Amino acid sequence: MRRALLLLMLVAPPAGAEIVVATRTIRAQEVIAPEAVRVAAREAEGAARTLEAVVGRETRVAVYAGQPLMTAQLAEPALVERNQLVELIYTHAGLRIATEGRALSRGSAGDRIRVMNLSSRNLLVGIIEPGGKVDVSPE
Repeated sequence: MRRALLLLMLVAPPAGAEIVVATRTIRAQEVIAPEAVRVAAREAEGAARTLEAVVGRETRVAVYAGQPLMTAQLAEPALVERNQLVELIYTHAGLRIATEGRALSRGSAGDRIRVMNLSSRNLLVGIIEPGGKVDVSPE
């Protein structure tokens, strides 16, 4: 009897331990919808604990139904997709130039990505701004 009780204590999660798990398969780079996740009474190191921490974020890898959503697997949703036309902004010493470019990779706000200026065909590196424009100004 004591062994069974000890074994139950080791296997059972601590009281009040809750994590977020997927209710269906969530593909990589998919923005997580409220109906795709639920809270389960389990314990997993590094797992998200609240729905607010998960809903609206993007997964970096595929997560299958019943699996916990790990915080390391989540990122902000991408604002710019690869090959998307974006506005390039160059600002320096009071000069501001805006032109059209093409994103060569995907990313979210604050990410550094490579872009091509469509007018000159030059390759540049810029930072994605919250509005989806890419700032190619010198540092």
